[in-house]
Amino acid sequence: MEAVAKLRNVPTSPRKMRLVANLVRGKRVTQALGLLRFEANSGAEKVEKLLLSALANWQLKNADERIEDANLYVTEIMVDEGRQLKRLRPAPQGRGHRIRKRSNHITLTVGPQRESQMTKKEINAMNRAMASFDAATSTDTPANA
Repeated sequence: MEAVAKLRNVPTSPRKMRLVANLVRGKRVTQALGLLRFEANSGAEKVEKLLLSALANWQLKNADERIEDANLYVTEIMVDEGRQLKRLRPAPQGRGHRIRKRSNHITLTVGPQRESQMTKKEINAMNRAMASFDAATSTDTPANA
């Protein structure tokens, strides 16, 4: 089951925030928290707080499960453009240049990894594990024959 957290009107440009979002997209939650904690970009603090909020939302939905055992991933993170504050900066000869102070909206989804998001390496490892499990549980072993 997935959990969503949203942060609206963050006073950072969407372009700068997308750099941080691309760091954690598709990563395991523990790995994403580690990356965000040591990222120098100021948007990383806001995304880290949002990720912790999404984990708390997931915990409310799944009270009987532990976060450590759930194998959670950042399944989706979107950074959309928010409001723009328009300001005037004085320019030569009595003119004014318009300055646009941009903001953004962040939507972060946490949940178990979907098979479509798995890499080929992870899919092959899962298939090998299933094959070895099937071989171990089959009744046609040489010892029983």
